[in-house]
Amino acid sequence: MGRSNFPHGEVPEGFKYCLGCGQIKPHGEWHQYSSSSDGLASRCKACKAIQDRVSHLKTQYGMTEAERDEMIASQMGICVICLKHPAVHVDHCHETGRVRGVLCFNCNSAIGKLGDDPGATRRATAYLEGIAWKPTLVAPGVYQLPS
Repeated sequence: MGRSNFPHGEVPEGFKYCLGCGQIKPHGEWHQYSSSSDGLASRCKACKAIQDRVSHLKTQYGMTEAERDEMIASQMGICVICLKHPAVHVDHCHETGRVRGVLCFNCNSAIGKLGDDPGATRRATAYLEGIAWKPTLVAPGVYQLPS
């Protein structure tokens, strides 16, 4: 049999007790962790992923899962930009850090690629609507954008 690190008895060889979910799982379901006595993390990969998500929300956005879930519910679970896909990515202002809402991956990525710039998003909208937003050459190397 294995080591006795499980509170209710022995853990079979090749398995480990997870402090997160309380289950005994095979070593393949654990991350390597060189500073622990058995070389494995104290929580299984699934529990570690949950812990990391919770930690990321708190440190990056200052919010809990419940607060994020409340935002998603207030949007009826869908992205407020495309109105098609599930809202799963927290969107925030990169200058202030203020959370704006929860978007789908594509819309959150698009805003980021446009540099969180309202002017760029307006020009993109105008472009999609067929309005030409071409700069005018007013002097060599000097362009004027349409107003």
